[in-house]
Amino acid sequence: MDKKIIHLGERKGKMLIFGGVYSNLQALQALKEVSKEEGIAPENCICTGDIIGYCAQPEETVQLFREWGAKSITGNVELQLFEKAEDCGCDFTQGSRCDNFSKLWYPYAQSKLSPNSIEWMGTLPHHISFHYAGKEVSVVHGSYDTTSEFIFASSPEDIKLKNFKQLGCDVILAGHCGLPFNTSIKDKLWLNSGVIGMPANEGSPRVWYMILEHIEEELQYTHKYLEYDYITAFSLMKENNLPLEYANTLVNGIWDNMDILPSKEQKIRGISYNFNPKKYKHQTIKT
Repeated sequence: MDKKIIHLGERKGKMLIFGGVYSNLQALQALKEVSKEEGIAPENCICTGDIIGYCAQPEETVQLFREWGAKSITGNVELQLFEKAEDCGCDFTQGSRCDNFSKLWYPYAQSKLSPNSIEWMGTLPHHISFHYAGKEVSVVHGSYDTTSEFIFASSPEDIKLKNFKQLGCDVILAGHCGLPFNTSIKDKLWLNSGVIGMPANEGSPRVWYMILEHIEEELQYTHKYLEYDYITAFSLMKENNLPLEYANTLVNGIWDNMDILPSKEQKIRGISYNFNPKKYKHQTIKT
């Protein structure tokens, strides 16, 4: 399959990176306000895909995203919706709880999205690249080869290094796995902002995004959490008979199951992320 890659050229100023909106309109509204407060222009706000997902307002979410003017690559959900596929293409194990739940929320999303919104999804690129702080940066959903590939902090380095080689970049901004992390490999940096549509299995309803900055000739990144009106998002999921297990996760911050997680990530279930500002906020890649 030919890949559509958009090159943005040089980017300056703060950048807001996020993923997995998952049809969670309330989370997207809150993040849009953050971009205003931080003074980040819409063209410097980039989503790693899966604008559509588990929650109750897919059409409203697409409309707000487009109105905002942020940029996004395609997630596996957008690909599947555009191709009129029968499932979300999330690479869940057949017969697993996630697979069974997808048989509820994916048809719901299909039924609620306008033809215009689905057509727009077909315009999204597979990857975005840009030059920032003296580094070549690429955006992927899962991996370069497979949109739905789950890559976590604990995933083998050789898998990540393969992606750097394929993309010819120094920094990868990735999505899909649902958990925020950062990994330095030699002179490369793999960043996952986490997602804003669902909590990160840490026992809190907060969700995660990331800000990039170019300060004193260095690339700096900060993991940040977002608080939003999760009660409304929860209520709308219940009203529309979407999986209650996912709706409960919006409130209690714990995933219903850990089918997709490697053993290392399973062990940190219910433990709050503590991205030490001294270690992470000022973590740099020298230019």
